[in-house]
Amino acid sequence: MKKRIVVTGLGVVSSIGIGKDAFWQSLIQGKSGISKVESFDTTGQFNHNGGEIKNFKPEQFLNRRKAKIMGRASQLAIAAAKLAIGDAAGIDINKAVTSICIGTTGGESQEIEKMDSAWVKGSHHNIDSWSVIQYPVNNITSNVGLELKTKGPNRTFTTACAAGNYAIGCGFDLLQEDKTEIVIAGGSDAFSYLAFTGFNQLGAVAPEKCQPFDKNRRGMIPGEGAGMVILETFESAQKRKAHIYAEILGYGLSCDAFHMTNPQVEGVAECMASALKDACLYQQEVDYICAHGTGTKFNDRAESTAIKKVFTERRVPVSSIKSMIGHTMGAASAIGLISCCLAVKNNIAPPTINYETPDPECDIDCIPNSSRKLNIDIALNNGFAFGGNNSCLVVSKLK
Repeated sequence: MKKRIVVTGLGVVSSIGIGKDAFWQSLIQGKSGISKVESFDTTGQFNHNGGEIKNFKPEQFLNRRKAKIMGRASQLAIAAAKLAIGDAAGIDINKAVTSICIGTTGGESQEIEKMDSAWVKGSHHNIDSWSVIQYPVNNITSNVGLELKTKGPNRTFTTACAAGNYAIGCGFDLLQEDKTEIVIAGGSDAFSYLAFTGFNQLGAVAPEKCQPFDKNRRGMIPGEGAGMVILETFESAQKRKAHIYAEILGYGLSCDAFHMTNPQVEGVAECMASALKDACLYQQEVDYICAHGTGTKFNDRAESTAIKKVFTERRVPVSSIKSMIGHTMGAASAIGLISCCLAVKNNIAPPTINYETPDPECDIDCIPNSSRKLNIDIALNNGFAFGGNNSCLVVSKLK
């Protein structure tokens, strides 16, 4: 019999707010965090906008010396983790066996960029040794663990845009298997020239704004951020009289190996169906879906078709928060889960902004432009990645 796993703390760093309250208020107001890119020169690029976090100060979360030698993705992850711990009032991560599970797409790609630039402008002797140490992706999880002094097993996931869900699913399993007592799980990615240029070269970036499910959508908008949640058993949360946001009922994964960039409808549908089966739910019980919803032609069409394939008896309300914060890569589905937890807690579904023209190929209820008051007992959180790495988490209002 499954243990009940609950979410007792939320930490988010995003372009529309730092901390769950600022993030949630901006989200339900349909505020856009997309602005002109400032961290590097975008001359020659198709697009000049991104979901950069303009007001993040790492020294508010760790000392200056540590911040100076750490990559930005680690800084964001530590900030989100500390915000989640602070939100889970009364939790002591050092007395309990605490694990960390983090997903990422690019890791510390900014550190690779620094090394490349130093080498091109001079020689390999110009490369900062700290960049060499910091750039491997597993250092994000390591840096969080070292900063928080945790002693449980740590995991890093690199399944790109689905990685946050993978990490949270792993945390769910660790608790089910009694391998840990508390889990800090989520995802983190920093805004990078590598990702920005790569998606521009693929022709996947919109010129100004992200318009998921809109007939005239023209692509995604790169972003950055971090989302972390505190997971523990229901018994543990009850014992310390914790505030519980939601319960995680299960998750589904699939790997299509169909196409590097184009999703396969059958694989996406199978992933959602698998999540429902794992959570012991029927399709009629789902009240809201936080979509992957990138704003690209193929992705939105495939996800819409898959949703209709799984949910044959009703139009489930669906929204894409990427319309507001951009695509935060490995953090995307982790931030999506935080949105789902707040949606079931507050009975409000966030909107898909920038929606103008209905698309017959995306004939779903995408909660256009304004948030909606809605009784949300069960929510699905979708995260789909290149290579067909699909993930779906199921959360429920505590009963």
